[in-house]
Amino acid sequence: MKNSVKLAIAVAATVFLSSTGHAQAPKAKSAPAAPVAQATPAPAASPAEAAPAPAGWVARCASASRGAPLECAVEQTAVLTKTGQLIVLINIRVPGDTHAPVAVIQLPLGLNLPAGAKLQVDDGKTVDLQIQTCEQRGCYTNTPIAPDMLAAMKTGKQLKVSFQNLAKEVIAIPMPLTDFAAAYEKIK
Repeated sequence: MKNSVKLAIAVAATVFLSSTGHAQAPKAKSAPAAPVAQATPAPAASPAEAAPAPAGWVARCASASRGAPLECAVEQTAVLTKTGQLIVLINIRVPGDTHAPVAVIQLPLGLNLPAGAKLQVDDGKTVDLQIQTCEQRGCYTNTPIAPDMLAAMKTGKQLKVSFQNLAKEVIAIPMPLTDFAAAYEKIK
């Protein structure tokens, strides 16, 4: 299962990164070539270099001040293992005042913005997301997590985040949900 997830992320990342038109630095005659450090996506050398973060879903709580309410979140990332470049970051927080979960999703640069992004648990209902802003680190969207989506995430095997690159090719990044329910129980 983990190898198929790694391969799926690697293929998706390779398709995304190769279609954005970024190139490696030319090879030097006396030294091996190294990828150019960029704020935008760098090309993937092989499908094996992309993988989800090994920690899975991580729970965290923080407060703006001692008297402020505690705000908690669970987080999962998918990165290129060779470069450490972030492909997708999902942060689901539970504000102390409303207790209604909200997802903030960071996507890479080089997206077809009008197409937005989509979330889907296993083969369930797809949730359309509007990309709201982009900056140097990536593009962002946020959405409240409906009770049926939260229930599906707790019992599902995989959350798929999909978006289009500039060539209008769909990129789907699978995010394992195996430890989501346990992490979410810590923050609710």
